[in-house]
Amino acid sequence: MTTGELQQLLFKAIKNKIGENLSAADEIAKLLDISADSAYRRMRGEKTISLDELQVLCTHYKVSVDQLLGLQSGGIVFQGQYLDKKTFRFEEFVTSMMHNLAYINSFKEKSFYYMCKDLPIFHQYHLQETAAFKWFFYLKTYFHFPEFERKKFRYADHPIELFELEKKVLDLYNQIPSVEVWNMETMNMFFRQIEFYRDGQVFESDEDVYRLYDAIGKLWDHLEKQASLGYKFNYGDPDQKRIGEFKMYFNEVLMGDNNMLVELDGTKLSYVSHSTINFMLTRDPAFNENMYNHIQNQLRRSTLISEVSEKERAKFFRIIRDRINNRKESLKA
Repeated sequence: MTTGELQQLLFKAIKNKIGENLSAADEIAKLLDISADSAYRRMRGEKTISLDELQVLCTHYKVSVDQLLGLQSGGIVFQGQYLDKKTFRFEEFVTSMMHNLAYINSFKEKSFYYMCKDLPIFHQYHLQETAAFKWFFYLKTYFHFPEFERKKFRYADHPIELFELEKKVLDLYNQIPSVEVWNMETMNMFFRQIEFYRDGQVFESDEDVYRLYDAIGKLWDHLEKQASLGYKFNYGDPDQKRIGEFKMYFNEVLMGDNNMLVELDGTKLSYVSHSTINFMLTRDPAFNENMYNHIQNQLRRSTLISEVSEKERAKFFRIIRDRINNRKESLKA
């Protein structure tokens, strides 16, 4: 491979990451502290970039030189940040999700695949009750923030400013055509977390527990309606105005893993979950192709329950709804 060919591959990879809404030349010029004309000449291959510029570009845009050269090193490059209670700020976590989804939405052709081990994080933001509980659970039980150690759960403690930010995340996700694979276990983690807090007397009263299960029931009704229509719409919208395409699959035996894959104008990216709340991103073509094939294999072994398969869809939603209602009834006893 010639230097010019390598340079063209580099800038092609960079342009894919920048997206169509921004000028690649302007972004590169700003990063390298050169004029836009100089950036264009480098992008066209008229001027060879220096090793220093190569390092700056690859570091900033997370481009692997091994991949550009086609070297089979066996390594896979991931990017991400570890979240811990010393540095973690929930608002920053939600803002990071918002930026990632805005980036995905900047592409003309896009699709989002979600393998649902738990209730997808975006769906938590349809109602403030579910958003508030998950926020509290992360801070108290996962991160063990000292100020939450003896704190009981209260809906009013969930900042309204945070919920407005979370709704922006949901709005962005709703715009992206998505494919979600669910199973009978997907909601169980949520239920177990609620019962764990109830047994530990973290709720101030059973009325608060009932209110949460009631909100989950409303969320479940909304998800079922989206599945029947085959598209996403805003919760509470009486007109059910169509936003993004929604394909929901049910898999009877295979477990999800909360991993996600997106396709952006033919380029694939994988978000791999680890350590409960952490995610890593990779643009490695071989890894992403393997992930894509794995998801397609899962889909072939799953039943599409959005728009079609009315009987299977009704059965799936009825079973989970019965679990919700049984828990609500037990609180009245």
